Amino acid sequence: MGTFKIEGGHQLKGSITPQGAKNEALQVICAVLLTKEKVVIENIPNIIDVNKLIFILGELGVITKKVAPNSYSFQADKVNLEYLESYDFKRDGSSLRGSIMLVGPLLARFGKGYIPRPGGDKIGRRRLDTHFEGFIKLGAKFRYNKEEYFYGVEATQLHGTDMLLDQASVTGTANIVMAAVLAKGTTTIYNAACEPYLQQLCKMLNTMGANIKGVGSNLLTIEGVSELKGCSHRILPDMIEIGSWIGMAAMTKSALTIKDVSWKDLGQIPSVFRKLGITLEKRNDDIYIPAQEHYEIQNYIDGSILTIADAPWPGFTPDLLSIVLVVATQAKGSVLIHQKMFESRLFFVDKLIDMGAQVILCDPHRATIIGMNHESSLKATTMTSPDIRAGISLLIAALSAKGTSTIHNIEQIDRGYENIDERLRAIGAKIERIS
Repeated sequence: MGTFKIEGGHQLKGSITPQGAKNEALQVICAVLLTKEKVVIENIPNIIDVNKLIFILGELGVITKKVAPNSYSFQADKVNLEYLESYDFKRDGSSLRGSIMLVGPLLARFGKGYIPRPGGDKIGRRRLDTHFEGFIKLGAKFRYNKEEYFYGVEATQLHGTDMLLDQASVTGTANIVMAAVLAKGTTTIYNAACEPYLQQLCKMLNTMGANIKGVGSNLLTIEGVSELKGCSHRILPDMIEIGSWIGMAAMTKSALTIKDVSWKDLGQIPSVFRKLGITLEKRNDDIYIPAQEHYEIQNYIDGSILTIADAPWPGFTPDLLSIVLVVATQAKGSVLIHQKMFESRLFFVDKLIDMGAQVILCDPHRATIIGMNHESSLKATTMTSPDIRAGISLLIAALSAKGTSTIHNIEQIDRGYENIDERLRAIGAKIERIS
């Protein structure tokens, strides 16, 4: 288990470029299974979760080649379907939440898709019902082995249909879309997720020859086609990493430039940080955050306490609520954080309380933060990262704290952030990786 040793209290300075988006990468890499032709994907982040998925594709028989830094070619012309029922796949697939999105393209092209119960962050229940109910509506037969926690769907031919998703699941929508593009007839998906990364997947599939209409909306219409061709695709910058750097600049009173952020795809992120009092400047396609000694939370017009809650896109992403919570600990004023989508994501606040933060955990979904306005710094401590987003939040807290902090289980952070210690040292952070 790896460890970060962090000497806090230092200002950062310079510029940092966000990696490719993890959540988009997991979707579009699975989509290479839909064609026998070569697919080239650029700006793939070099992180644990994505590398695990590329490894699984290699074991499936997909020819994967690194053609440049952060760029790969994939060719799925000789897929080994026997691997899907092997012990190795049950082991490999269960370690990665994103492996669930292999099922849709496998079902669409080969008539069967299997998956062990996928792993990932321990942030509460993350149902798979949306995925499999969608496949069943398309005509697949579902089976589940309770002893081995092994799911399977099979179909000779998928048929288009109308469906209403029980929740606007991003991975569920992606999986169903990838199955429907090769189904016979027309599929309409109501209550579809419409995050930029899902839009990117749909644009990539249309480039490959799919016929998807309504991209960017909550209603997708898909005319099935008989086959897809190869393409080249570039992944967007990671909006969660961008939000992480904004929070890091505010907490360390640093002037930072975040390069090439794709402003048009950031949605509510800039406005939410501005509500916390953080100054953001748009400079071409960069974000500039000036050094701020203080930032003040905006209350509502009637003076009541601000609430920041997550919601399906175009609402605020749940992946940034942990970072917003940490940033609020040093703001002037108070805020209520309402994490609606996951019930275990706020449980890392006990570590912040140990560091001196004033946080009241109201229930599994809500926390009230009383900001200290940088008048009382957080104190260094030893902690363990429970998941990716809590891990980066604790890292931000440690960078702002007085003294030297230790964070264990940093593999959780490495799952979502590429070479984070090297990139932070380049802008002045005092961080050391200890094996």
